[in-house]
Amino acid sequence: MTRPGLEVTCREFVELVTDYFEGRLPDDVRVRFEDHVELCPGCATYLEQMRTTVRLTSRVDERERRPEVAALLETFRNFQRSG
Repeated sequence: MTRPGLEVTCREFVELVTDYFEGRLPDDVRVRFEDHVELCPGCATYLEQMRTTVRLTSRVDERERRPEVAALLETFRNFQRSG
């Protein structure tokens, strides 16, 4: 548990999420971040939503790299309405 006055606020928490996922938080900040998520249901929900978003986004990226999907997407991007 962190000492009083060193807690991460909800606003700071949101700003730190990307660095947390990428493992770029210094140890002391990471501990404060994890302490906050243990005590704040709203931020715990936000963190889980962000994890889900990252997971789903990576799945979309994987599918778009498949040759048949990439070709279809390219066709749609180049489509011009006649008219």
